Amino acid sequence: MYPEEIVKPMRQELVDAGFESLHTGADVEAALQKEGTTLVVVNSVCGCAARNARPAAVMSLGGEKKPTNVITVFAGVDKEAVDVARQHMFPFPPSSPSMALFKNGELVHMLERHHIEGNTADAIAENLMDAYKEFC
Repeated sequence: MYPEEIVKPMRQELVDAGFESLHTGADVEAALQKEGTTLVVVNSVCGCAARNARPAAVMSLGGEKKPTNVITVFAGVDKEAVDVARQHMFPFPPSSPSMALFKNGELVHMLERHHIEGNTADAIAENLMDAYKEFC
């Protein structure tokens, strides 16, 4: 488990942008049962990929279409919440950071770490916004 002083600013970056930070499996289950679309960001301390993932997730919400709900869980911290989120992301293997878009509880779009790592925040946000146009 990562120390709170390391995690707090990374978690807060998404919370300040309107993401709900979830810590339990039950919270994740409830969030994914909500009607509409839900973006799940599996946050991470990994500097190489998460450095662009968080800003990209925030930027993606600036367009005309966006998810009904936006939530985040933190890998290496919110173990139960992350495990439940990843169960819903099957058949994709666990990776962090990662982002998944659900529509009425069904996975419709997935960005794994290898889609995030090496890409700019703008490119990642554009990928998400294209998914919003299709599913939101």
